[in-house]
Amino acid sequence: MANTDKAQPVKSAQAAHETRGQSAKKSNQQKKSSLKSCNSTAIKVRDWSDDGSNEVDASYMRQAMLLAENAQAIGEVPVGAIVVVDSLIIGQGYNQSITTHDPSAHAEMLAMREAAKNLQNYRLVDATLYVTLEPCPMCAGLLVHGRVKRIVFGAYDQKTGATGTVMNLVQHASLNHKIEVTGGCLQDECSAQISDFFKQRRRQKKS
Repeated sequence: MANTDKAQPVKSAQAAHETRGQSAKKSNQQKKSSLKSCNSTAIKVRDWSDDGSNEVDASYMRQAMLLAENAQAIGEVPVGAIVVVDSLIIGQGYNQSITTHDPSAHAEMLAMREAAKNLQNYRLVDATLYVTLEPCPMCAGLLVHGRVKRIVFGAYDQKTGATGTVMNLVQHASLNHKIEVTGGCLQDECSAQISDFFKQRRRQKKS
């Protein structure tokens, strides 16, 4: 009996360990499932060339690129954004995080703030946002919350792209609003604008 009594706690400990292991395995499976669900929506992102290379989109993107030049002029990563409703530009912005010491001062954030003020409404239900670089997770969350109808971006962001490249927050199945996305509008020009900036900055650091 003594041996049996001593063995019982060991058996209980083993059972508890197995239970924890099963719970951890289940949790990991749920995380993987969630990530899979998030990324699987990326197929809903349309490439600009598949949309017939819409010249209207190209025109607005060129204006966003001009704003990006303002960012570059003050040492910011050259990203520009505009918000359009009924063919009118109601908001615009360019990266200012470094100069304003504000991590939220991305081009999309500033353009959305201005647009919301002009509309006197934090919901931009009929708006299209044009931005030269694919939005990051922070900006993607803002766009969902602001009920933007459509996003058109230029360069794909392989590191933090949150509208289809790394993840797809704006079409996530669990969220209460989903946004139409067109990527790659003037992709080569937008990508060159950003890569040229970083090449120049590396040269300056070496000199």
